[in-house]
Amino acid sequence: MFGVELGIIGIVGLVLVGLFVVLYLIPVPLWIAAWASGAYVGLSSLIGMRFRRVPPGVIVNGRISAVKAGLDVSTNDLEAHYLAGGNVTRVANALISADKANIHLPLKRAAAIDLAGRDVLDAVKMSVLPKVIETPRVAAVAKDGIQLIAIARVTVRANLDRLVGGAGEETIIARVGEGMVSTIGSAANHKEVLENPDHISKNILARGLDAGTAFEILSIDIADVDVGANIGAKLQIDQANADKQIAQAKAEERRAMAVALEQEMRARVVEAEADVPRAMAEAFRSGNLGILDYYRMRNIEADTAMRHSVANDVSTDVRPAIGQGQR
Repeated sequence: MFGVELGIIGIVGLVLVGLFVVLYLIPVPLWIAAWASGAYVGLSSLIGMRFRRVPPGVIVNGRISAVKAGLDVSTNDLEAHYLAGGNVTRVANALISADKANIHLPLKRAAAIDLAGRDVLDAVKMSVLPKVIETPRVAAVAKDGIQLIAIARVTVRANLDRLVGGAGEETIIARVGEGMVSTIGSAANHKEVLENPDHISKNILARGLDAGTAFEILSIDIADVDVGANIGAKLQIDQANADKQIAQAKAEERRAMAVALEQEMRARVVEAEADVPRAMAEAFRSGNLGILDYYRMRNIEADTAMRHSVANDVSTDVRPAIGQGQR
């Protein structure tokens, strides 16, 4: 009896295991849900998904949502997108949103956008509800040297045709900033920009800055324009200081050259004075200069030195007297 009971328990266990395996391989609730929703999926397809390691719930639910929205999406396409690493639920929701908004979005394009790493559902939402991008503070200098600091708000809409391979928001911000700098820099006076800031947006829109990007620029609005520093005056001051330093350096160079030349001339005078005794000795030896001539020359030198001394003393005494007389 004990052996018979063990056999019955074993059979029941095998039946339960077999039933579990069958229910796992054949997701009957999903099959019934698909059949009741009008998005029929064969049992063989569901079993094949198990063997291909594709979760049937994700595929069947995505197909049911698409079919209920009036879209014919095959399970093979959804499986292929899942096996490629895509998000089936997000793609299905994006297809439904695009269809409700009358936006043409094929399954292949939606799958390509999703596989490219972009959120296809957010892209569809941005196509319906445009996004506003605010640029950072952009500083530019007008021709009169006055700096202007401006902020722009760019309204963009996602372009689903260029979403794959198109540039992102950073490129839009960079191009708009470049256009702002160019427009302000070409203005003859900063007052023109302050009076008509819409000239900046019109000039930027005329350039077609959204080419090659994943967005379409709808409008550019200048949110704020502030007056910055007088860059032109600062540059002129810096240039004047630089010219002053250059002139001082050249003057110092000329002064040093003059001092060197003066020292050189003094050296030559000392050298010439050192040659005088030698010449006089040579003149004594050759008989060209006598003793009386030498004494006469010395008397003349002494007389000349005395006259210079008297002249200096007289000029020193006369100057205060003249000053007192003027007082």
